[in-house]
Amino acid sequence: MPANCSVRPSPASVQPKRGHSSVAEPYELTLTQAAAEIAARRLSSVELTESLLARIEALEPRLQAWATLLPEQALAAARAADTAPAGSRGPLAGVPYGAKDIFDTAGIRTAAGSKIWAERVPDTDAAPIALARNAGAVLLGKLHTTEFADGDPAPCFNPWNAEHTPGGSSTGSGVAVAARMVPWAFGSQTVGSVLRPASYNGVVGFKPTFGRIPRLGVVPMATSFDHVGVLVRSVEDVALLLSVLAVHDPDDPYCADVPADNYVAAVSGHLPAPRLGLVRGWFANEADAETRLLMEETAQELANAGAVVEEIDPGVDFARSYASHRIMQESEMAVWHTPLYVGNEELYGPKITVYLENGFSHTARDYVAASDYRREVQRLTADAMEQVDALIMPTASGPAPRDRTQTGDTRFQSPWSYTGFPSISVPTGLASDGLPLGAQLACGPFREAQLLRAAAWVEQALGVELNPPL
Repeated sequence: MPANCSVRPSPASVQPKRGHSSVAEPYELTLTQAAAEIAARRLSSVELTESLLARIEALEPRLQAWATLLPEQALAAARAADTAPAGSRGPLAGVPYGAKDIFDTAGIRTAAGSKIWAERVPDTDAAPIALARNAGAVLLGKLHTTEFADGDPAPCFNPWNAEHTPGGSSTGSGVAVAARMVPWAFGSQTVGSVLRPASYNGVVGFKPTFGRIPRLGVVPMATSFDHVGVLVRSVEDVALLLSVLAVHDPDDPYCADVPADNYVAAVSGHLPAPRLGLVRGWFANEADAETRLLMEETAQELANAGAVVEEIDPGVDFARSYASHRIMQESEMAVWHTPLYVGNEELYGPKITVYLENGFSHTARDYVAASDYRREVQRLTADAMEQVDALIMPTASGPAPRDRTQTGDTRFQSPWSYTGFPSISVPTGLASDGLPLGAQLACGPFREAQLLRAAAWVEQALGVELNPPL
């Protein structure tokens, strides 16, 4: 196994890590570890915030993850968290985080990586920002995104190799979490914008079922597919965050009124070995040779650890699915952007311009056909998911490309944004070029507890911990 990738044994029955971490510096703590340390008064929020700010000061000139940093505001919030009565402290109390710069923040610039909005300052917080604040989290700043969360790259650098893309559109979120600048960050995914940067940067990325997390105040791209997601360093971090974020917002027409499960309990205690459906077919054919081999080795390792791993073919034409997803996405982008774009074309980047012009050219017939196929893909994949705890496949077709003018291949993440089904990426190791690779798991709608339980078992069974060579 290459350097910077540590592997633990893979027991057939897995218990998640718990308790005080032996890390040397507070910035190394995961979200769950930091929350526990602060709650037990073994670590103050101020100490953690200062540690993260020092880490940012050391690495930001090389990585360029942050659009706006809020050191004074964050330290004031940390001091308030440290002095708050125990009974008033939320589950994220005192833990700093970063937000992708499409999440509106009251009184704080939210430019969405765009020239046209370079000085935009919202009056209100986005719904996820308000939920995080109410749970006690400390906003450390806004993280770079691609332009309007589309394809024109952000200025960030991949912490594993500066010549390779860090992915997008949640670019700064992936970089900052991987580099230990912050224990967690908000991202968003319309096609592949959470899971791909998670895979490329060697962290955990998660998006729930469409509508599971409210998104009012998050700059839209395509309203049928926009998901709020998170980037973290462990599956138990996802569970903790989802316990805070999975609420119904009656003011959000896209937010689902479905009761939340106990996500923290789902990843606690004894984790039963899952039944996993390995999706080969198109994913195997379109992956590069090393990614395909590592996926097969991962499946075998999970089977050896006690999982039931069986090949499943959902019967989906994934190439058609991706093309249909793009038609709907581009069409909806064109509708939302028309008031801004028309007359301001020169302020838009080349990649988003192509998407918008494509959107203007799609017909109603194109959109309806793509929408009809979406329902077919939802039916086929939901049927396949009934047979297993989760489907598993590579997160991306390869490691991060050596090309900072792009954000990588979105095809493998697309099916679960197109269907709106929950998905998660966990690191599986390093490719021969020293870049991270990940496995993607997905399951049926609103079965996040089931998905997280399976992903936590996979994470622990593989025992892969990635830390970039910074």
